Amino acid sequence: MITRFATLIVLLAALLGATAAHAQSADGTWLTQAGDARVKISKCGGGICGHIVWLREPTDTATGQPASDSKNPNPALAKRPMIGLPLFSGMQPAGPNKWSGQIYNADDGSTYASSVTAISADSLRVEGCVGALCGGETWTRSGR
Repeated sequence: MITRFATLIVLLAALLGATAAHAQSADGTWLTQAGDARVKISKCGGGICGHIVWLREPTDTATGQPASDSKNPNPALAKRPMIGLPLFSGMQPAGPNKWSGQIYNADDGSTYASSVTAISADSLRVEGCVGALCGGETWTRSGR
């Protein structure tokens, strides 16, 4: 009886260890699918936060000034610089390697229901939805 119990404990420990080994982290800097921005993701408030840290085109070609959040419908926010712009809000754990919350799209100034899933150590699936219409892209880790 004790041998069976000890064997069961060893098997459970091995299974728990294997599960932990497969956990992926979203922490780090990620290159968007189009390659036009890098987003730094870190843990915050029990979930994750992400903000823009690099742009392929960091200046507005029309003004020569640093790119700003010009598509934001709120005039006070439309002047924010794109570098440092927060993209995620309320992004909380929603399962193994997955977080759900909202994502801000600076291309149209709107916020969407979103999920972020670490699909491997170097790939992150970012999805956003408006009603039943969803879309997404895969980001790749940018350095370690």
